[in-house]
Amino acid sequence: MNAIEVSHISKTYGGKVTTPLHHREGLGGGSVRALDDVSFSVSKGEVFGLIGPDGAGKTTMFRILCSLLLPETGTAAVDGFDVVSQMREVRCRVGYMPGKFSLYQDLTVEENLKFFATLFGTTVEAGYDSIRAIYSQIERFRDRKAGALSGGMKQKLALSCALVHSPSVLFLDEPTTGVDPVSRKELWEMLLSLKERGITIVASTPYLDEVRCCERVAFLDHGRIRGVGTPDAILDEFRDIFNPPGIEKAVTGSQHTRQENVIEVEHLVKAFGTFHAVDDISFSVRRGEIFGFLGANGAGKTTAMHMLTGLNQPTSGTGTVCGFDIRTQHEQIKKHIGYMSQRFSLYEDLTVAENIRLFAGIYGMKDEEIREKTDELLRRLQFTDHKDTLVRSLPLGWKQKLAFSVSIFHEPGVVFLDEPTGGVDPATRRQFWELIYDAARRGITVFVTTHYMDEAEYCDRISIMVDGKISALGTPDELKARFRQPDMDHVFTYLARQAKRD
Repeated sequence: MNAIEVSHISKTYGGKVTTPLHHREGLGGGSVRALDDVSFSVSKGEVFGLIGPDGAGKTTMFRILCSLLLPETGTAAVDGFDVVSQMREVRCRVGYMPGKFSLYQDLTVEENLKFFATLFGTTVEAGYDSIRAIYSQIERFRDRKAGALSGGMKQKLALSCALVHSPSVLFLDEPTTGVDPVSRKELWEMLLSLKERGITIVASTPYLDEVRCCERVAFLDHGRIRGVGTPDAILDEFRDIFNPPGIEKAVTGSQHTRQENVIEVEHLVKAFGTFHAVDDISFSVRRGEIFGFLGANGAGKTTAMHMLTGLNQPTSGTGTVCGFDIRTQHEQIKKHIGYMSQRFSLYEDLTVAENIRLFAGIYGMKDEEIREKTDELLRRLQFTDHKDTLVRSLPLGWKQKLAFSVSIFHEPGVVFLDEPTGGVDPATRRQFWELIYDAARRGITVFVTTHYMDEAEYCDRISIMVDGKISALGTPDELKARFRQPDMDHVFTYLARQAKRD
């Protein structure tokens, strides 16, 4: 008997679908065919990948298999139990780790674990053997609130919560989004150890190295299964989607403007009590440069960015952004920069045009200029017919392009991008980087953090933070040569594994 049997499952949101592709993208009518006649099976003890582009239907499939969502047609069984008629039995046998970790940020590590144990009618003590190998790595932080944990520690806690009741099947919906490469590797080492205990694992991921950790994968696209097979076979057959051509690296900015520094930092420190989140860093960034700001979770990147964007004050040291002092002129800095986070920074309940106008007004642009540039932007993005569409109904890739375009609408000197492509499929990430290159050619400095090491190769220069300090700074080629590593993934891993603080 297979661990999972899915037979002709379909699911539609919002009523009858009349034009599947149109409604799949959420551009009118309110109907989305999330799953369309999906069938596949997973063997007991198998590590199985459910992969596909954004909006393919992966999360809907996970929720149906965990008995959290009812299918319209078809059947599905987990460990021989029907997900509709025997949902109680199913829920006792599955562990589910959704995206964003599903933790309660204001509860401590121990309180989160006890809460999830109670949900499944067990105790931490009774289930400790099931989580010992993973939980023992974070147990000394049992009194720390989950919201104060690094990404890698949250990941281990969430996995412990999903395993505390000793499930036979584990579902993981992009569990490593927003997590650094070293922590991602550690998670997959843990998952492979769970396989040795006979646990069946079904995971979705946008990272190709993680796809290759699976024994088989199902490629889901626009709600339909397009192929099931080994990772190498599927990635090769659909290489136009999973391995789009790389971006040809071009010189960004003009020779004249690139001589001017728009960010200058000297001996910057940010301390929280005796803990130095940022510990004496110095660097500069030139106009029109694409500057990669890398580091493992907890290395100090976000704290440093908060100081540069005027959201936090340094403990000591100096810095300027666009010529303004980060200590005394943070309000002026905010007017001369753009910012985009992984959450896209858009208002979901406003239309495309309303979002553009709102942010343009915040940046102090005049009404006439807003009208002219809005029309120009809508034409450039081919959004003219969708200017009155609510942002929440746009496909993920469209949201991403709009959010970036809004962040540089006022032509800032610098745009800060905080993991803007987290969880996004390769083809969409490539399109986004084309927008970045275009902005840099116009003289806008791009200051970007990312956990995708192929994106690090696209940067002009890179800094890598370890334990609050900058451990390396240079072009990708310089860093690979200096540390004698074949690519930026190996460079990052080599440096990040030297971290000493928790």
